[in-house]
Amino acid sequence: MDVKTAFLNGDLEEEIYMDQPEGYAIQGQEKKVYWISKSLYGLKQAPKQWHEKFDSTLLSKGFAINECDKCIYTKGNSDSFVMICLYIDDMLITGSSPRVILETKNMLKQCFDMKDIGIADVILGIKISKTSDGLVLSQSHYIEDVLRKFEMLDSSPIKSPMDTNQNLDKNLGAPVYQERYAQVIGSLMYITNCTRPNNAYAVNKLARFTRNSSDDHWKALNRVLQYLKYTLTFGLHYSRYPAILEGYSDANWISDIENTKSTSGYVFTIGGEVVSWKSSKQTCIARSTMESEFIALDKAGEEAEWLHDFLKDVPCWNKPVPSIMIHYDSQSALGRAQNSMYNGKSRHIRRRHKTVRQLITTGIISIDYIKSKDNIVDPLTKGLPKDQMVCLSRGMGLKPKV
Repeated sequence: MDVKTAFLNGDLEEEIYMDQPEGYAIQGQEKKVYWISKSLYGLKQAPKQWHEKFDSTLLSKGFAINECDKCIYTKGNSDSFVMICLYIDDMLITGSSPRVILETKNMLKQCFDMKDIGIADVILGIKISKTSDGLVLSQSHYIEDVLRKFEMLDSSPIKSPMDTNQNLDKNLGAPVYQERYAQVIGSLMYITNCTRPNNAYAVNKLARFTRNSSDDHWKALNRVLQYLKYTLTFGLHYSRYPAILEGYSDANWISDIENTKSTSGYVFTIGGEVVSWKSSKQTCIARSTMESEFIALDKAGEEAEWLHDFLKDVPCWNKPVPSIMIHYDSQSALGRAQNSMYNGKSRHIRRRHKTVRQLITTGIISIDYIKSKDNIVDPLTKGLPKDQMVCLSRGMGLKPKV
């Protein structure tokens, strides 16, 4: 559903005045101003007031707000429930039956001026397709528009987003098409955050040179666009496998030669298909491979705790929420996480160690060793050859649409 003129629904708490619009001034009263009694587009408090109005309306109708995401509203229990996901003025509604969804839509129409768009097809540039096995989320139409906009639609496809032998350094000369470079990076970041976790490391790396791009950076950026052309028909496939949430964590020690900082990555899947992912440069310098792996595990633990608490407020999820298994490929980090003792070699990671230990003790996470070749988060920490890229992408549920 879509809310028509959403921001006009907000109620103002402040006393606000505005000049008479140009061309609409009342003759003889040009020096007078309007007193605004309702929220308007252009006011800095308009988004906040609309959200508060929507909150109060749904709370009065018996809905509860998810404590981990204030834009998720739920009502009912595991047998009969409805969920509303709000993004500014667009919303997705799902429930246990068509009847409860229809009742919710009728309630919303009584409270706001709404447009019923029907069964979800495209939202926020993401296409939702139904298959015999489940659902597919894809952005083929958006990626095609991006390739056409930046004149790469006729380029040759490439099977991996990064050249593993290429080292990218800061540009010491004049920037090369800096504004256009930033535009491409912005488009790639949106694609990566929505449906393409396998591009995360490449985009994260290239975004660091937005301020002063060079020919080498452009060459690497074009390669990502060529990889998107190769994977144009790919989408995230969500099947009907048992809804088990598990995570994968990894780190690439000193991947940045210039400032010797490592790269962390994590992936969380439900039923084998990815639902949350992140690739980021670590904020501190790790003294060893074990320490970089432990920093990555700490970050994965933060996300696991948020997902664990989020699922507590999802009516259809089995309660109590079981601990989330996190797989990673460092035996030394695994041993450190399972050891409650401190010594001179680990005192500098005491805070992270205490946080991870607490998550394990409280049953929010559990940890397990996995071989490096089976760790699907690998593409988020380093550049990989094409064969590994294809295999691990499929492991995340990213594959061509049938």
